[in-house]
Order: sequence, then C-alpha cells, then structure tokens
Amino acid sequence: MAFRWPVRIYWEDTDAGGIVFYANYLKFFERARTEWLRSLGLAQQPLRELTGGMFVVSDARVRYLAPARLDDELIVTARLADGGRASLTIDQQARAGSAPDAAVLCEGTIRIGWVDAASLRPARIPSAVLQRLTAS
Repeated sequence: MAFRWPVRIYWEDTDAGGIVFYANYLKFFERARTEWLRSLGLAQQPLRELTGGMFVVSDARVRYLAPARLDDELIVTARLADGGRASLTIDQQARAGSAPDAAVLCEGTIRIGWVDAASLRPARIPSAVLQRLTAS
C-alpha cells in the first residue's frame, strides 16, 4: 500500500504554458517521501540528530505522462519498492485526484542512500530505521 499525500497546484508551480513545470514533480515527490518518513516516526532532522546519518537522493528517474494545471489537486504517492542495507528504492506517482482510477500524470523511481551526515560518505542504514521502513 502506497503512502498518499495531497498537493494543490498554485501559480508558482506552473510554467508559461499554464501547466506544472516539469521539475516541480520532483519537489512533490520529495514532500511525499518526507511525509511518508514522518508518518513512520522518522522525521528527518530528529533522525539525523539521533543517528548522525541522513538520506540523500542518488538517482531519480521520471516519466511525464499528462499535464497538471492550476488549481488541480493531485495525490502524490510513495511506496518502498526495494530496501537494502545502504539504500532504498521508492516508487512514486502523481495522480489526478484521489479516485482509485485517477490518471497517473507523472511517475518516478527515486533511489535514496544513507550517508554519514558529517562526512557525506555512504553508510549502512541503522537497523531500527530499516526495520521500521520495511515493516510499513
């Protein structure tokens, strides 16, 4: 089951053609991932303070399927596709509303890796964090 986060489209999200600027979908995906982690009790700043580590994006693949426009309400999802010792792969979508058959406007696969916050060197995800993520 995917985590779901509502996003309303504002003027600032659109381009000169009146549709959502393509890079903003990455912002929407980031917000949904952050709220997904928060919903699991893994707010990023406290997680960093407690463990000394943090997640960083190491790869993003995005497909644009249809445009969103001003005032549209999207549902942005985040679902763990694969969890390893040092990185996670998350499948994400931006859908045109909350209906089960709502059109997928944009989909992405985002890989996040765990790093030591001080050195930014790759590290293993703490086992308690990984257990919480994979149990969701």
